[in-house]
Amino acid sequence: MNNRPEAKEKPYSCEVCGSSFTRKQTVVKHIRIHTGEKPYSCDVCGCSFTQKGNMLQHIRTHTGEKPYSCEVCGASFTQKGNMLLHMRTHTGEKPYSCEICGSSFTTKEHMMKHMRTHTGEKPYSCEICGGSFAEKKNMLRHMKTHSKEKPYSCELCSSSFTIKQTMLRHMRTHTGEKPYSCEICGSCFTTKNHMLLHIRTHTGEKPYSCEVCGSCFTTKEHMSRHMRTHTGEKPYSCEVCGSCFPQKRNLLLHIRTHTGEKPYSCEVCGTSFTVKQSMLRHMRSHTREQPYSCEVCGSSFTRKENMLRHMQMHTQMVSAITNTGSVTLKQKV
Repeated sequence: MNNRPEAKEKPYSCEVCGSSFTRKQTVVKHIRIHTGEKPYSCDVCGCSFTQKGNMLQHIRTHTGEKPYSCEVCGASFTQKGNMLLHMRTHTGEKPYSCEICGSSFTTKEHMMKHMRTHTGEKPYSCEICGGSFAEKKNMLRHMKTHSKEKPYSCELCSSSFTIKQTMLRHMRTHTGEKPYSCEICGSCFTTKNHMLLHIRTHTGEKPYSCEVCGSCFTTKEHMSRHMRTHTGEKPYSCEVCGSCFPQKRNLLLHIRTHTGEKPYSCEVCGTSFTVKQSMLRHMRSHTREQPYSCEVCGSSFTRKENMLRHMQMHTQMVSAITNTGSVTLKQKV
Protein backbone atom coordinates (compact mmCIF):
# COMPACT_ATOMS: atom_id res chain seq x y z
CA MET A 1 0.00 0.00 0.00
CA ASN A 2 1.38 3.41 -0.98
CA ASN A 3 1.12 5.87 1.95
CA ARG A 4 2.83 8.74 0.16
CA PRO A 5 0.73 11.92 0.34
CA GLU A 6 -0.77 12.99 -2.94
CA ALA A 7 0.58 16.18 -4.50
CA LYS A 8 -1.85 19.05 -3.97
CA GLU A 9 -3.72 20.10 -7.10
CA LYS A 10 -3.03 23.68 -8.26
CA PRO A 11 -5.99 24.57 -10.46
CA TYR A 12 -5.48 28.36 -10.39
CA SER A 13 -2.87 29.84 -12.73
CA CYS A 14 -1.46 33.32 -13.26
CA GLU A 15 -2.26 34.51 -16.80
CA VAL A 16 0.92 36.62 -16.88
CA CYS A 17 3.72 34.26 -15.76
CA GLY A 18 1.99 30.86 -15.54
CA SER A 19 2.59 30.26 -11.83
CA SER A 20 0.07 27.85 -10.31
CA PHE A 21 -1.71 28.00 -6.95
CA THR A 22 -4.01 25.81 -4.84
CA ARG A 23 -6.36 28.66 -3.87
CA LYS A 24 -8.06 31.35 -5.93
CA GLN A 25 -7.34 33.96 -3.25
CA THR A 26 -3.62 33.29 -3.52
CA VAL A 27 -3.53 33.84 -7.27
CA VAL A 28 -5.47 37.10 -6.81
CA LYS A 29 -2.78 38.33 -4.39
CA HIS A 30 -0.01 37.14 -6.72
CA ILE A 31 -1.39 39.00 -9.76
CA ARG A 32 -0.87 42.30 -7.88
CA ILE A 33 2.90 41.76 -8.32
CA HIS A 34 2.33 42.26 -12.06
CA THR A 35 -0.38 44.93 -11.94
CA GLY A 36 1.16 46.98 -9.13
CA GLU A 37 -2.27 47.21 -7.47
CA LYS A 38 -2.16 48.14 -3.78
CA PRO A 39 -5.77 48.13 -2.52
CA TYR A 40 -5.01 48.48 1.21
CA SER A 41 -4.15 51.98 2.49
CA CYS A 42 -2.97 53.29 5.85
CA ASP A 43 -5.49 55.76 7.32
CA VAL A 44 -2.71 57.68 9.05
CA CYS A 45 -0.07 58.34 6.34
CA GLY A 46 -1.70 57.03 3.16
CA CYS A 47 0.91 54.35 2.37
CA SER A 48 -0.54 51.56 0.18
CA PHE A 49 0.00 47.81 0.34
CA THR A 50 -0.74 44.75 -1.79
CA GLN A 51 -1.91 42.68 1.19
CA LYS A 52 -4.03 43.49 4.22
CA GLY A 53 -1.53 41.75 6.56
CA ASN A 54 1.28 44.06 5.45
CA MET A 55 -0.93 47.10 5.99
CA LEU A 56 -1.80 45.95 9.53
CA GLN A 57 1.90 45.43 10.31
CA HIS A 58 2.65 48.93 9.04
CA ILE A 59 -0.08 50.52 11.19
CA ARG A 60 1.81 49.32 14.29
CA THR A 61 4.60 51.79 13.43
CA HIS A 62 2.01 54.51 14.17
CA THR A 63 0.22 52.93 17.15
CA GLY A 64 3.38 51.56 18.79
CA GLU A 65 1.61 48.24 19.30
CA LYS A 66 4.01 45.32 19.89
CA PRO A 67 1.90 42.20 20.37
CA TYR A 68 4.73 39.64 20.27
CA SER A 69 6.77 39.26 23.47
CA CYS A 70 9.93 37.31 24.28
CA GLU A 71 9.25 34.68 26.98
CA VAL A 72 12.80 35.04 28.34
CA CYS A 73 13.38 38.79 28.75
CA GLY A 74 9.98 40.33 27.97
CA ALA A 75 11.15 42.37 24.96
CA SER A 76 8.23 43.22 22.64
CA PHE A 77 8.06 43.26 18.84
CA THR A 78 5.65 44.41 16.13
CA GLN A 79 6.17 41.24 14.07
CA LYS A 80 6.34 37.58 15.06
CA GLY A 81 9.32 37.01 12.76
CA ASN A 82 11.36 39.69 14.58
CA MET A 83 10.51 38.10 17.92
CA LEU A 84 11.66 34.67 16.70
CA LEU A 85 14.96 36.17 15.45
CA HIS A 86 15.42 37.85 18.82
CA MET A 87 14.91 34.53 20.63
CA ARG A 88 18.12 33.26 19.02
CA THR A 89 20.10 35.77 21.10
CA HIS A 90 19.00 33.70 24.10
CA THR A 91 19.24 30.21 22.60
CA GLY A 92 22.48 30.89 20.69
CA GLU A 93 20.95 29.23 17.62
CA LYS A 94 22.78 30.06 14.39
CA PRO A 95 21.14 27.94 11.69
CA TYR A 96 22.87 29.51 8.67
CA SER A 97 26.48 28.51 7.94
CA CYS A 98 29.07 29.78 5.47
CA GLU A 99 30.03 27.01 3.01
CA ILE A 100 33.57 28.39 2.72
CA CYS A 101 34.78 29.03 6.28
CA GLY A 102 32.03 27.47 8.44
CA SER A 103 31.07 30.68 10.28
CA SER A 104 27.49 30.54 11.57
CA PHE A 105 24.83 33.25 11.60
CA THR A 106 21.42 33.86 13.16
CA THR A 107 19.84 35.07 9.90
CA LYS A 108 20.18 34.13 6.24
CA GLU A 109 20.72 37.81 5.38
CA HIS A 110 23.76 38.04 7.66
CA MET A 111 25.19 34.85 6.15
CA MET A 112 24.72 36.16 2.59
CA LYS A 113 26.36 39.45 3.58
CA HIS A 114 29.31 37.55 5.06
CA MET A 115 29.70 35.45 1.90
CA ARG A 116 30.59 38.62 0.01
CA THR A 117 33.80 38.90 2.04
CA HIS A 118 34.86 35.70 0.26
CA THR A 119 33.39 36.31 -3.20
CA GLY A 120 34.15 40.04 -3.36
CA GLU A 121 30.66 40.59 -4.79
CA LYS A 122 29.43 44.20 -4.62
CA PRO A 123 25.87 44.19 -5.98
CA TYR A 124 24.95 47.78 -5.06
CA SER A 125 26.21 50.54 -7.37
CA CYS A 126 26.21 54.33 -7.10
CA GLU A 127 24.19 55.84 -9.97
CA ILE A 128 26.44 58.90 -10.07
CA CYS A 129 30.04 57.62 -9.98
CA GLY A 130 29.59 53.87 -10.43
CA GLY A 131 31.18 52.98 -7.08
CA SER A 132 30.19 49.48 -5.96
CA PHE A 133 29.30 48.30 -2.48
CA ALA A 134 28.66 44.97 -0.74
CA GLU A 135 25.80 46.40 1.35
CA LYS A 136 22.91 48.63 0.34
CA LYS A 137 23.25 50.84 3.43
CA ASN A 138 26.86 51.61 2.53
CA MET A 139 25.82 52.59 -0.99
CA LEU A 140 23.08 54.91 0.33
CA ARG A 141 25.56 56.45 2.77
CA HIS A 142 28.01 57.00 -0.08
CA MET A 143 25.34 58.67 -2.24
CA LYS A 144 25.14 61.50 0.29
CA THR A 145 28.77 62.40 -0.39
CA HIS A 146 27.64 63.57 -3.84
CA SER A 147 24.85 65.79 -2.54
CA LYS A 148 27.22 67.37 0.05
CA GLU A 149 24.19 67.51 2.35
CA LYS A 150 25.12 67.26 6.04
CA PRO A 151 21.86 67.56 7.98
CA TYR A 152 23.18 66.23 11.32
CA SER A 153 25.18 68.59 13.54
CA CYS A 154 27.06 68.02 16.80
CA GLU A 155 25.59 70.13 19.59
CA LEU A 156 28.99 70.57 21.23
CA CYS A 157 31.34 71.51 18.39
CA SER A 158 28.97 72.13 15.43
CA SER A 159 30.64 69.52 13.21
CA SER A 160 28.21 68.37 10.51
CA PHE A 161 27.61 64.86 9.17
CA THR A 162 25.77 63.24 6.27
CA ILE A 163 24.25 60.46 8.40
CA LYS A 164 22.88 60.44 11.94
CA GLN A 165 24.88 57.35 12.98
CA THR A 166 28.17 59.08 12.19
CA MET A 167 27.13 62.11 14.25
CA LEU A 168 26.21 59.90 17.23
CA ARG A 169 29.55 58.10 16.93
CA HIS A 170 31.32 61.47 16.84
CA MET A 171 29.51 62.56 20.02
CA ARG A 172 31.36 59.81 21.89
CA THR A 173 34.62 61.71 21.35
CA HIS A 174 33.11 64.35 23.64
CA THR A 175 31.32 62.10 26.15
CA GLY A 176 33.98 59.36 26.30
CA GLU A 177 31.22 56.76 26.03
CA LYS A 178 32.37 53.28 24.98
CA PRO A 179 29.21 51.17 24.74
CA TYR A 180 30.72 48.10 23.05
CA SER A 181 32.67 45.72 25.28
CA CYS A 182 34.68 42.56 24.54
CA GLU A 183 33.12 39.51 26.20
CA ILE A 184 36.56 37.93 26.61
CA CYS A 185 38.72 40.63 28.23
CA GLY A 186 36.26 43.43 28.99
CA SER A 187 37.94 46.07 26.82
CA CYS A 188 35.49 48.78 25.73
CA PHE A 189 35.15 50.53 22.38
CA THR A 190 33.32 53.52 20.91
CA THR A 191 32.13 51.60 17.82
CA LYS A 192 30.91 48.06 17.24
CA ASN A 193 33.31 47.67 14.31
CA HIS A 194 36.34 48.42 16.50
CA MET A 195 35.09 45.88 19.05
CA LEU A 196 34.66 43.19 16.36
CA LEU A 197 38.16 43.87 15.00
CA HIS A 198 39.55 43.60 18.54
CA ILE A 199 37.84 40.23 19.10
CA ARG A 200 39.95 38.82 16.26
CA THR A 201 43.04 39.34 18.46
CA HIS A 202 41.51 36.67 20.72
CA THR A 203 40.10 34.32 18.08
CA GLY A 204 43.04 34.66 15.69
CA GLU A 205 40.58 35.05 12.79
CA LYS A 206 42.19 36.52 9.67
CA PRO A 207 39.49 36.45 6.97
CA TYR A 208 41.37 38.45 4.31
CA SER A 209 44.03 36.64 2.26
CA CYS A 210 46.67 37.90 -0.17
CA GLU A 211 46.15 36.32 -3.61
CA VAL A 212 49.89 36.47 -4.31
CA CYS A 213 51.60 34.97 -1.25
CA GLY A 214 48.70 33.70 0.88
CA SER A 215 49.40 35.92 3.89
CA CYS A 216 46.27 36.46 6.00
CA PHE A 217 45.06 39.64 7.68
CA THR A 218 42.43 40.67 10.23
CA THR A 219 41.18 43.62 8.17
CA LYS A 220 40.67 44.30 4.47
CA GLU A 221 42.64 47.55 4.85
CA HIS A 222 45.71 45.69 6.14
CA MET A 223 45.46 43.21 3.26
CA SER A 224 45.18 46.03 0.69
CA ARG A 225 48.20 47.77 2.23
CA HIS A 226 50.17 44.51 2.08
CA MET A 227 49.28 43.99 -1.59
CA ARG A 228 51.25 47.14 -2.44
CA THR A 229 54.45 45.34 -1.43
CA HIS A 230 53.77 43.09 -4.43
CA THR A 231 52.39 45.64 -6.90
CA GLY A 232 54.73 48.49 -5.94
CA GLU A 233 51.74 50.85 -6.00
CA LYS A 234 52.28 54.18 -4.21
CA PRO A 235 48.92 55.98 -4.33
CA TYR A 236 49.77 58.79 -1.88
CA SER A 237 51.82 61.65 -3.32
CA CYS A 238 53.33 64.78 -1.75
CA GLU A 239 51.89 68.00 -3.25
CA VAL A 240 55.16 69.82 -2.52
CA CYS A 241 57.85 67.58 -4.06
CA GLY A 242 55.88 64.81 -5.77
CA SER A 243 57.32 61.94 -3.68
CA CYS A 244 54.99 58.95 -3.58
CA PHE A 245 54.23 56.56 -0.73
CA PRO A 246 52.38 53.23 -0.30
CA GLN A 247 50.66 54.35 2.91
CA LYS A 248 48.93 57.59 3.86
CA ARG A 249 50.68 57.75 7.23
CA ASN A 250 54.07 57.68 5.48
CA LEU A 251 53.00 60.64 3.35
CA LEU A 252 51.85 62.60 6.42
CA LEU A 253 55.18 61.97 8.15
CA HIS A 254 57.05 63.06 5.01
CA ILE A 255 55.06 66.31 4.73
CA ARG A 256 56.50 67.34 8.10
CA THR A 257 59.94 67.51 6.50
CA HIS A 258 58.52 70.40 4.43
CA THR A 259 56.40 72.08 7.12
CA GLY A 260 58.91 71.57 9.95
CA GLU A 261 56.04 70.42 12.17
CA LYS A 262 57.17 68.56 15.30
CA PRO A 263 53.99 67.75 17.24
CA TYR A 264 55.57 65.49 19.88
CA SER A 265 57.41 67.18 22.76
CA CYS A 266 59.48 65.81 25.65
CA GLU A 267 57.81 66.60 28.97
CA VAL A 268 61.20 66.85 30.68
CA CYS A 269 63.32 69.10 28.44
CA GLY A 270 60.87 70.31 25.80
CA THR A 271 62.71 68.84 22.78
CA SER A 272 60.27 68.33 19.87
CA PHE A 273 60.04 65.47 17.38
CA THR A 274 58.21 64.75 14.11
CA VAL A 275 57.17 61.23 15.15
CA LYS A 276 55.97 59.86 18.49
CA GLN A 277 58.39 56.91 18.39
CA SER A 278 61.40 59.26 18.29
CA MET A 279 60.06 61.19 21.28
CA LEU A 280 59.54 57.98 23.29
CA ARG A 281 63.07 56.84 22.45
CA HIS A 282 64.42 60.23 23.57
CA MET A 283 62.49 60.02 26.87
CA ARG A 284 64.61 57.01 27.83
CA SER A 285 67.64 59.28 28.04
CA HIS A 286 65.87 60.86 31.01
CA THR A 287 64.23 57.80 32.57
CA ARG A 288 67.18 55.41 31.89
CA GLU A 289 64.61 52.80 30.89
CA GLN A 290 66.12 49.88 28.99
CA PRO A 291 63.21 47.84 27.57
CA TYR A 292 65.23 45.66 25.18
CA SER A 293 67.01 42.68 26.75
CA CYS A 294 69.50 40.17 25.34
CA GLU A 295 68.05 36.66 25.45
CA VAL A 296 71.51 35.16 25.97
CA CYS A 297 73.12 37.20 28.77
CA GLY A 298 70.31 39.48 29.95
CA SER A 299 72.05 42.78 29.13
CA SER A 300 69.54 45.63 28.67
CA PHE A 301 69.45 48.44 26.13
CA THR A 302 67.47 51.61 25.49
CA ARG A 303 67.23 50.98 21.74
CA LYS A 304 66.34 47.83 19.85
CA GLU A 305 69.07 48.29 17.23
CA ASN A 306 71.73 48.42 19.98
CA MET A 307 70.40 45.17 21.44
CA LEU A 308 70.50 43.50 18.00
CA ARG A 309 74.07 44.72 17.45
CA HIS A 310 75.02 43.26 20.84
CA MET A 311 73.38 39.93 19.95
CA GLN A 312 75.76 39.62 17.00
CA MET A 313 78.65 39.28 19.49
CA HIS A 314 77.08 36.09 20.79
CA THR A 315 76.45 34.83 17.27
CA GLN A 316 80.10 35.47 16.35
CA MET A 317 81.28 33.64 19.50
CA VAL A 318 79.14 30.60 18.66
CA SER A 319 80.56 30.66 15.14
CA ALA A 320 84.13 30.75 16.52
CA ILE A 321 83.46 27.76 18.77
CA THR A 322 81.97 25.83 15.84
CA ASN A 323 84.96 26.55 13.60
CA THR A 324 87.85 26.03 16.11
CA GLY A 325 86.26 23.58 18.49
CA SER A 326 87.21 25.73 21.49
CA VAL A 327 87.24 29.28 22.75
CA THR A 328 89.78 31.01 24.99
CA LEU A 329 88.27 32.49 28.14
CA LYS A 330 90.12 35.14 30.18
CA GLN A 331 89.76 34.35 33.86
CA LYS A 332 90.21 36.81 36.71
CA VAL A 333 92.93 35.75 39.13
